[in-house]
Amino acid sequence: MAIIEKFLGKRVEVPQDRRYHVKQGLWAKITDDTIVFGFSQPSLVLMGGIKDIDWLVEDGADVMSGDSIVFAITGKILYIDAPIDGRIRYNKTHQGELTQINDDPYGQGWLFMIQPQRNIEDVYMSMTSHENYLESLQTTEGLKNPEGLKGGVSGICKAVYTGIGDQKL
Repeated sequence: MAIIEKFLGKRVEVPQDRRYHVKQGLWAKITDDTIVFGFSQPSLVLMGGIKDIDWLVEDGADVMSGDSIVFAITGKILYIDAPIDGRIRYNKTHQGELTQINDDPYGQGWLFMIQPQRNIEDVYMSMTSHENYLESLQTTEGLKNPEGLKGGVSGICKAVYTGIGDQKL
């Protein structure tokens, strides 16, 4: 388990026993004949956590890589695309109960599983290793602002944040 002690003011973990879909901040792990997906802790911190979630395709439907399959409300609105082709099954325990996604993202907080149409090992290995995922985090606000300072770390962000704070409305 890789641990980042200061990531936007939080401690986050990145398990080494998984692969990652960097673009969407998803982890992946093979379970039987499916690949299970969920949000990584760093992506949840960057998003500000999950506030609401909705499934965009039916449970048990066949999806293609790139299809929008999950609608999530975080600090912004996100559409999560299917990272691979296959038959999707959602974690139905999240309907009305989102705490597991935020509190146990690598366990009970998984989002969905997809049974791949192609060889499961090939599909799984086509995703990013934990080392490369950790490397991709180097350019994020999480590591650029390890203390989680309000207004970020860039001069422009600080100036805007300070200017907003000084306004009398």
